Amino acid sequence: MTLGQKKGMMTAAASTSTSSTRTPKGEGSIADIFTSLTGEAHNVLPDRFAGLKKELWKDSLVESWREVLEALPEAVQEIEAKGSKIIPRVRYQDIQAGLSQDQVEAIKRVGTVIVTGGIPPEEALSWKQSIRDYAAANADRVTGFPPDNIQVFEIYNSLAQTRARTHPALITTQKFLLSLWHASSSHPQQQQQQQQVSLQTPISYFDRLRIRQPGDAQFALGPHTDGGSVERWEDEGLRRVFGRILAGGGTWRAHDPFDATPRIGARQDMYNSSNACSIFRAWQGWTSLSSTGPGEGTLRVLPMLSLATAYTVLRPFFRPRHSSSTSTSSLGSLKFEDWVPDLDTPTFPGSSIGKTQELNERTHPHLQLGKTMVSIPRVEPGDQVYWHCDVVHAVESRHGGLGDSSVFYIPAVPLTLHNASYLRDQRINFLAGLPPPDFPGGQGESKFVGRASADDVPLSGAARQLYGLEGFVPDEERGLSRDFVERVNKVLL
Repeated sequence: MTLGQKKGMMTAAASTSTSSTRTPKGEGSIADIFTSLTGEAHNVLPDRFAGLKKELWKDSLVESWREVLEALPEAVQEIEAKGSKIIPRVRYQDIQAGLSQDQVEAIKRVGTVIVTGGIPPEEALSWKQSIRDYAAANADRVTGFPPDNIQVFEIYNSLAQTRARTHPALITTQKFLLSLWHASSSHPQQQQQQQQVSLQTPISYFDRLRIRQPGDAQFALGPHTDGGSVERWEDEGLRRVFGRILAGGGTWRAHDPFDATPRIGARQDMYNSSNACSIFRAWQGWTSLSSTGPGEGTLRVLPMLSLATAYTVLRPFFRPRHSSSTSTSSLGSLKFEDWVPDLDTPTFPGSSIGKTQELNERTHPHLQLGKTMVSIPRVEPGDQVYWHCDVVHAVESRHGGLGDSSVFYIPAVPLTLHNASYLRDQRINFLAGLPPPDFPGGQGESKFVGRASADDVPLSGAARQLYGLEGFVPDEERGLSRDFVERVNKVLL
């Protein structure tokens, strides 16, 4: 049997697999997981979370807290001075040729990057028009947020999104971004996990799209990090991800946000919430469909990846000595001596069960988010923007521009066994026109006219593998060992 025949059999198998392993989520929208969109208060956590704090507590966390608080003012000052200019911008052609070490280090330090030039502007604009036509043709069935004037659409299976996700420039860019990660192997368990990921093989993770109109102030998504909230401390896998921070002492400086190994088995969706990402998504991202700059409803990020992560992970273990210490009007209130260990309450600031991790100047005052959240520089149609999965990010509270602020949400996701399982169910839902498994359920686009099908996915192996329509083949240079590929294809097909 030839390789082509084997691929044909795998493609046929993918097309006929119709039994999803995941229970569909209830109908809803992006607001279901963000209190900043609904205005609701964070849930009071059960008393068991006070016990979790005590279980994780080490006296040496006090020294870590002191060091992090001492390091923050300089980082805040740098961001305040540089503003949006701190965000690296690189050309797609330079990614193809190879970036310098300085460029790579800047991307990793800030955790965010803009990639220009990979997709012709006219092609990106044609995708936006295609979406508008698709939404108009199915106007009586389209849903989104806010429901009376949709800015974020519950659309996942359009022809335009398929063309964007499978565009060679996006695939090449995602391969580069995944190459910034690595798999460690310092002990037997890590060696086993290291063999369960290919950081050279991106796969698709379907997400929504945004066409935000001038004047909109409802899609005011506050500062947050995706990938769970209380799970960061509750899940043993995520504790390993942030293990050096939780170890106390000066070890927080050794935290490696680009080590994929401990993330492979982590559970960031312990409560099976709608809109909660259940896979290892290394980079979140979007592809611009408009010319959008600061003040025009664009993305905001906190460009201090490692330091902000350390602060966020340590924050639940400490409280202000006096309630007034949460005020940012006095620098004295942010000093180390004004904060004491908090082990007797179940408070995890900005955390709720079944929601994402949210931050503001009251819950996380030392980050001085009013100064450190910066809008990304102007982007043009076809530009790609990516941010590390731990980066604090938000959406400008108001779109003050004159034109629409539009994007396709398209992240960079590596192939793992667990991700392959999700890819299988995502493929099944795609073929049926249903929403992807992590997102609000219902009929989705199953009755839409003009939605994409498997025939609309390019015939190239990379594109069809990206969609889970074709199995993988061994390739040691891409981290695809024969054993790993066999296990992935067994899960996928």
